[in-house]
Amino acid sequence: MTAPHGFMCRMLLDTVDYLTVQIDKLTARITVRLAELSTTEDDQGPGQGTLIPITDTERLDEIPGVGPSTAQVILAEIGLDMTVFPTAGHLVSWAKLSPRTLQSGNMNTSGPTGKGNPWLRGALGEAAISAASTDTFLGARYRRIVKRRGHMKALVAVARSILVSVWHFMNDPSARYRDLGADFHTRNLDPHRKSRDLVRQLKALGHDVTLTPATA
Repeated sequence: MTAPHGFMCRMLLDTVDYLTVQIDKLTARITVRLAELSTTEDDQGPGQGTLIPITDTERLDEIPGVGPSTAQVILAEIGLDMTVFPTAGHLVSWAKLSPRTLQSGNMNTSGPTGKGNPWLRGALGEAAISAASTDTFLGARYRRIVKRRGHMKALVAVARSILVSVWHFMNDPSARYRDLGADFHTRNLDPHRKSRDLVRQLKALGHDVTLTPATA
């Protein structure tokens, strides 16, 4: 290692130190701004949404895949006033996480969701990737969809579910996250509907199916 190498290393270390200081300043500023926007539940009822308590970041952190930094990005991009989004569907549509229908004459085809807010989509995408590997409702949702729709569409579906939860949190300061469980769909499975689906699949393969009720 020669003197020029040492000089370049010193410059890189100085750059790291400078960026670290900048990050610390931004983090402190974000913390102060959230504290200024804090309010009590008595001051604001569900659906008012103009001010949020500091604990909203902690509540969003309860969602699988969402951390404190991700929660701050989400709040910064969607704003604090949920009256501009009457329903969760409006927020999801604004974020371009809803499937689009392309119509040409009498033909309807599905299209891409669109670009939307890149910072919000990036934060939700990271959260969806993290949630996909968990043993939670969101993780089970990813694993169910990825089998038939692919990786990217499954992640978009999980990101949409996360954003729907965020909308409910922002509208109701008392709301807390409650995971439905990884076995939600199997626990609430309709046996008659499942039987119809399996029969339809077998008939599509050219089989003649006759169901006989099993004896006790």
